[in-house]
Amino acid sequence: MSQHAGFRLPRILLPRPGIDLRKWAVVACDQYTSEPDYWRQVEAEVGNAPSTLRLIFPEVHLGAADARARIGAIQQAMRRYLEDGLLVPHEGAVYVERTVGGRTRRGLMLEIDLEHYDYAARSSSLVRPTEGTIVERLAPRIEVRRDAALELPHILVLIDDAEGTVIEPLAAARGELQPLYATELMLDGGALRGWAVDAARGARAAAALAALGQPERCAQRYGVPAGTPPLLFAVGDGNHSLATAKAIWEQTKAQVGPGHPSRYALVEIENVHDAALAFEPIHRLLFDVQADLRVALRAAFGARLTLTELGSAAEMAARVAGVAAPTQAVGLVEPGPHFALAEIAAPGASLAVGSVQPVLDAFVTMGGAREIDYIHGDDTLVRLASERARAGLHFATLGKSDLFRQVVREGPLPRKAFSMGEAHEKRYYFEARRIR
Repeated sequence: MSQHAGFRLPRILLPRPGIDLRKWAVVACDQYTSEPDYWRQVEAEVGNAPSTLRLIFPEVHLGAADARARIGAIQQAMRRYLEDGLLVPHEGAVYVERTVGGRTRRGLMLEIDLEHYDYAARSSSLVRPTEGTIVERLAPRIEVRRDAALELPHILVLIDDAEGTVIEPLAAARGELQPLYATELMLDGGALRGWAVDAARGARAAAALAALGQPERCAQRYGVPAGTPPLLFAVGDGNHSLATAKAIWEQTKAQVGPGHPSRYALVEIENVHDAALAFEPIHRLLFDVQADLRVALRAAFGARLTLTELGSAAEMAARVAGVAAPTQAVGLVEPGPHFALAEIAAPGASLAVGSVQPVLDAFVTMGGAREIDYIHGDDTLVRLASERARAGLHFATLGKSDLFRQVVREGPLPRKAFSMGEAHEKRYYFEARRIR
């Protein structure tokens, strides 16, 4: 495989036979950050069993007094799991299926070469973020990873494979592949299954994947000039985790050398054209609101803003989805609950979230609210935003068909512009990989 391909087939670690896989796998650390009850349920479900819960830092605990002690315990648990033989090696690509909500997504485990990834706003690398990277969010993740023996991926990376040349042949041959694992996932997570991909099929998948990244094919696909740097991998979920891996690699590569395992990051790739892959909006939730958000919106947009009171959450969601470009719309949820539609004429950004996010950031900076959280799920937003001194902003779903074209032409979308599924549909930690 060419060293310029940007990826390689993985060397991973799987839980040894006999481990309760339902307790082993837990959801991505950046989910349910405003719902500590969820993570208490995870703790109760896991108990003292071996679990990836002991190997990750759920971000619900960011800012907790015991954060540093938690990080130390995570790194110690990684070493102990390795010493106790709880993880067994597997070499080669792994085909995976995740079934949740009546849909089955299909993916392929690979290692991304961090030398081909750049999370800068105007990145032109082979691997690029689909959203803006919040550099301040990297610090706690860097602390976890810096002395970690393992990485566990919740990163989902998209490919634009309309003809189904990479993952789909593996799905068709699933009956001929060796099963590796199968488990139900806790707390409405659905089910996860994995199969070993033999060397011949792995080589064919790698060749098809490399072909997708040929510059001339990308230029034709996205209608950009010849010579435009190609985009092969668009980071759909877990960009901040991948950016953390990149930051550590940049800090250490001069000392450890180009062949060090920390040059790579384990990810799952999925085809953006997979019918089971759903894009969902990421809403905003303001805490400890002290000022009038509507006044702030009027000050920002002036006569271009129209506010309409609505009678229900369902009406709000329908009205937001029904507003046509170039006008943009966002729903407001306030204690009561009360609902409203905010329409913005002649917006300055290509997406509503890009128009509104700077207003929210300034609102928090000026003391109008304490902080912003990013919420998956319409019902969750309404429930949380209905509490005293809070406010929610409901955004429409981003269409996935033009994602790659927009990233190639305009760069990453505004941060937290979309989500690949709701919180319970996010990737659950299962596989691991040595990085030291």
